[in-house]
Amino acid sequence: MIETSATESPKPTGRGAQRRSELFEELTDLLVAEGFAHLTLDDLAARLHCSKRTLYGLAGSKEQLVRAAVVQFFRRATERVEAALAAETEPARRLAAYLRAVSAELAPASARFFDDLADFEPAAEVYDRNTRAAARRVQELIEEGTAAGAFREVHVTFAADVITSVMVRIQRRQVAAATGLTDAQAYAHLSELLLHGLTN
Repeated sequence: MIETSATESPKPTGRGAQRRSELFEELTDLLVAEGFAHLTLDDLAARLHCSKRTLYGLAGSKEQLVRAAVVQFFRRATERVEAALAAETEPARRLAAYLRAVSAELAPASARFFDDLADFEPAAEVYDRNTRAAARRVQELIEEGTAAGAFREVHVTFAADVITSVMVRIQRRQVAAATGLTDAQAYAHLSELLLHGLTN
């Protein structure tokens, strides 16, 4: 789901490293739940019960903090999505597990978080990169299922292009605007459509 360098999120070292790591996780959870455009560094410090100096120890600015937190959100999601995928062996179940896991990982994120992502280019780029990586993963799963005879013969490149287009529309909030669906709900519906269309 994600293709993000491990160097893109803070790696606290030295004394107090564990606390700073915990603080970064708390920051990530806060931004995912409530968004970030309306929050100042003073707000974040107050909500996290720390000083602004401590936050500057994680990143040099609010913008850098936000981007690092977005990277962390998708990194954690990717680990759990891939774990869900690894637990399945049958092609249709693997595809379903992947998309449902993506939906489950996006579910805790608020609409405000996704709206703020769309409006903040450095964070939007992270989401876009993850979306395209996820689309490639779906293409791989379709290719595996088709080769194994579990899926109907389809033009895989065309199917992948359609899927990518839908996933990008979800990421850019266009599906939400057109349908009222959350990103998580949209992925759940995409999973159902794919499975009904591909399985023999």
